[in-house]
Amino acid sequence: MAKNQAICDCDIIHEDIVNKVRRILPAEQSFINITDLFKTFADITRVKILWFLTNEELCVCDLGVLLNMSKSAVSHKLKDLRLANLVDYRKEGRIVFYFLSNKHVKKILREGFEHFNT
Repeated sequence: MAKNQAICDCDIIHEDIVNKVRRILPAEQSFINITDLFKTFADITRVKILWFLTNEELCVCDLGVLLNMSKSAVSHKLKDLRLANLVDYRKEGRIVFYFLSNKHVKKILREGFEHFNT
């Protein structure tokens, strides 16, 4: 064990604090949902797509060029992002433009980049 490793070497339960935390504990489904969200963010290509979409609506062809990937591969990543409710799309004739589904997605990305750039 490391010399300065922080460990708790006691058997005291702080019931008032534990009970306070229990009262505000989110439902189990909320933990499942956020775990699934972070799994979606665990793929660099999906994160790049999200970052691109924070700046502009883009079609699959545009994303393919930016990622140096086939339209099929990009479409697969977009499907994952749609299923996670992170992106949405609109049709303009035969072209489908993708965009972030809401402002929270942009905020999550911004916070993540700020965390590592400060």
